[in-house]
Amino acid sequence: NAATLAAAGFDVDHGLVVGDDVVADRVRSLGYQVVRVDTVYKPLSPTSNRAAVQTFYGGYHTVAEHEKHVTDVAAAYPALTQVYDIGDSWRKTKGTGGHDIRAICITKKQAGDCALTPNSAKPRMAMMAQIHARELSTGELAWRWMDYLTKGYGSDAEVTSLLDSTELWVVPIVNPDGVDIVASGGNQPLMQRKNADNTGASCGTPSYGIDLNRNSTFKWGGAGTGRCDETYQGPSAGSEPETKAMEAFFRSLFPDQRGPGDTDPAPKSTTGVMLTLHSYGNEIMPPWGWTWDPNPNAAGLKALGDKMAVSNGYRVIAEGDTTGTTDDFTYGNLGVASYTIEVGGSSGSCGGFFPQYSCLDSLFWPKNRGAFVTAAKAAKAPYAS
Repeated sequence: NAATLAAAGFDVDHGLVVGDDVVADRVRSLGYQVVRVDTVYKPLSPTSNRAAVQTFYGGYHTVAEHEKHVTDVAAAYPALTQVYDIGDSWRKTKGTGGHDIRAICITKKQAGDCALTPNSAKPRMAMMAQIHARELSTGELAWRWMDYLTKGYGSDAEVTSLLDSTELWVVPIVNPDGVDIVASGGNQPLMQRKNADNTGASCGTPSYGIDLNRNSTFKWGGAGTGRCDETYQGPSAGSEPETKAMEAFFRSLFPDQRGPGDTDPAPKSTTGVMLTLHSYGNEIMPPWGWTWDPNPNAAGLKALGDKMAVSNGYRVIAEGDTTGTTDDFTYGNLGVASYTIEVGGSSGSCGGFFPQYSCLDSLFWPKNRGAFVTAAKAAKAPYAS
């Protein structure tokens, strides 16, 4: 079964083993029958040769292009934006290249807005993407969300009202070193999921690194313990600089609004929504991940999830088989209404980790834009409905 294969070190995602013919032979050697479900790589989109833009695999943007985009948006809309360097990637901490992890706040700025303090005048919605580097569509959705908000202010009534009343924070690339590794494959991107921490690793690319979505400090432990496991949780809770950066960032955005017990609910007065974008699965997943027991705000989180699902049609379900996740951290420690959104399908040109780039504008963005807006509107009182 999937758990047994994952424990054996295979890359198992949504019940499917991801790999090439060599991996298939290894699975067969364990006594399993192997059925080919889909190809990893899809036909390239015709946008692959855009001049002066660093892209790979038919249009996906490199980390450098994502960094430039954040800078360009801030320069074009200074009255709506504020950019922060919230920490360093693993390679940067080691002096071997790497990147700053950047966050952008988008709102119609008034005095005191977009400050890294939890006592904000406006409610906040935070979006983070590409904590798993190979989940290509997620960073591109964050890109489009930033453009939608900034370009829509003053012309789109809904966007204008949203920016007048709410702070929208975006971290488009949480795992930039990992994305560098993915993009190094060009039109055959590497399947790197984790960060670039190769401390003591005997495994090669793309198997080394630490799964940043198993490394958070809330209920850490219980994920992969093998250095080359795809879900390797790291040597200790919050060991990675990217994890430290994100957890400090969230603590600076949101006050602690929930009691310390596992069964303490966040009160109706709680503010804040956090979306962490992943692929693939067509699901909206609230906490808990660390247990199958329902969280104490399960009804409220399900209600808001159902409202988001009106736009994208995704299934709203908690899956208690992952520990050390970001949304468990933001909900568990701070009470923030938090969701993992799994974008995309299991097969076809828009399926898998490497969907055709054209799927962003033909499918993923149109389906999810409304869900993001619904989440942002709910930031002032996510549990009130």
